[in-house]
Amino acid sequence: MGLVSDARKAGALLRKAAASRSAVRSVRRTLAQRPPHPAHHYRIAVYFADGAVNMYQIRQWYKPLADLARRWPVVVLSRSATGAQAMLAEDAPPIAFVPTVRDLEHFVSEQDIRVVFYVNQNTRNFQMFRYGRRWHVFINHGESDKMYMTTNQFKAYDYALIAGRAARERLARVLWDYDLDARTMQIGRPQADHYGGALPYDRDDRTVVLYAPTWEGDRPSAHYGSIRTHGEAMVAALLATGRHRVIYRPHPRSGVVDAAYGAANRRIIQALAAANAEDPRAQHVYDDGADLGWQLVAADVAVVDISAMVYDRLAAGKPLLVTRPVDERASVDTHGYLSDCEWLDADDAGRIAREVDRVRADPAATTRLAAWVSHYFGDTSPGAPTAAFQDAVEELMDAWDQWHERAEARGEPEPPEDEADLDETTGI
Repeated sequence: MGLVSDARKAGALLRKAAASRSAVRSVRRTLAQRPPHPAHHYRIAVYFADGAVNMYQIRQWYKPLADLARRWPVVVLSRSATGAQAMLAEDAPPIAFVPTVRDLEHFVSEQDIRVVFYVNQNTRNFQMFRYGRRWHVFINHGESDKMYMTTNQFKAYDYALIAGRAARERLARVLWDYDLDARTMQIGRPQADHYGGALPYDRDDRTVVLYAPTWEGDRPSAHYGSIRTHGEAMVAALLATGRHRVIYRPHPRSGVVDAAYGAANRRIIQALAAANAEDPRAQHVYDDGADLGWQLVAADVAVVDISAMVYDRLAAGKPLLVTRPVDERASVDTHGYLSDCEWLDADDAGRIAREVDRVRADPAATTRLAAWVSHYFGDTSPGAPTAAFQDAVEELMDAWDQWHERAEARGEPEPPEDEADLDETTGI
């Protein structure tokens, strides 16, 4: 059995390596057909070291960055071929493919990058931290009360752009000796200004329910996924009513750790297809598209797991239910919204229609929701988050100017970067 397992692992590694080489060739061909990047043009870089599987982390920033680029030119520094390949096929900002540290060094030396954004905590972020005299800013890929949101890694960045008071309180509880006033800026949820888009179904009198579960997690404390515990029973119950439309948007990593979780995911997709075949007017949606936004505002009620999707929906200010993890080892922060949210227990998944009706009609639930929206995101009026984001960047640029002027006044030269000493593993 050991030899068989080793052979499978070796085969998987070979396939992965072949796919990576193919992606590299594809990216280089595509970029060769495009004009070269203008020298000394970009002021802001988004550093993204992940592949296609984690595209959701950067994809949600495309539209806010496009707005920002009207004032400050933006480029994505893509370290992974599959990530670059995916972005080149989408409506992403300009892409610089820099797979090696030498590639990264060469590109940075030809630009005037003053602010570097990071959307996740990839260990290869460390390879970008070596470049001083610019701001390294964590912008994250969502707002949530998961333990990820209070990692001590926040201290690695010069600044962090956070959503609102809830994020500030969360960091204050956990991080020691961290100057929140100096190192955080509150910007709300600028992505919410871009929610919307064409619907893949015809509007009618059906109640639309968005079910957007997260993946199964890779450790007990992160066992938030509900597809096996809640999802199948819940979707079956909604399909049976004839008065609901389901939008099913599972996490793209669903099933990567637990094959049974992936199988349950596939059964839900098959159930939606079967329901549509039986009644084409139902127009249930299996949503694996790149765009996130229209789902959040189109759904009358959303059912989500403990994940950033809770807060993406919260920013829309519309009713939601949060699935309660079955695994008691799952870490649940009950200091914030999760202390007062509308929980959906696994035992109630089959009675989801009743729960949907309840959260839509309960005035107390509506009042609580509005209070939490303000607590997490501040001013959510149209355009306000975008203005806050751009104001924060303007403040960073002004601070960069001040530091640069002081360095010039002191006659300080730019620090040299010795390419020959770069280590591709550590980046130092």
